[in-house]
Amino acid sequence: MQDRFMQDRTLFNAIEKYQSFAPGQTIFQEGESGDRMYLIAEGRVDILLGGQLLETVESGGILGELALIDNKPRSATAIARTTCRLAPIDQPHFLSLIQHTPLFAIQVMRVMADRLRRANRQIQS
Repeated sequence: MQDRFMQDRTLFNAIEKYQSFAPGQTIFQEGESGDRMYLIAEGRVDILLGGQLLETVESGGILGELALIDNKPRSATAIARTTCRLAPIDQPHFLSLIQHTPLFAIQVMRVMADRLRRANRQIQS
């Protein structure tokens, strides 16, 4: 599912600056304010909650979308597993993507739904 974001290269056209992270480098921490989400152009990122690995997001995936959508602190920590190149998407860019590419909003919702279902399964087991 994550590579759906990579299929539409126009998502990257409006991004002027990428951010690079070394393996083990923190991208954001649980509890921090979140003013952007990230699209992974290259690499893999671990998402942790209380030090426990929730998932590894690979190239083409997104992270940090929850804090951008609800304007609340980060719900988890993101750490680069490999050398990463991330495309930051701030609030104005996010709203523009939704307006001009409605499928983008559906894709974000699918990622969030998948993560919620996975969390539900973990709670049940």
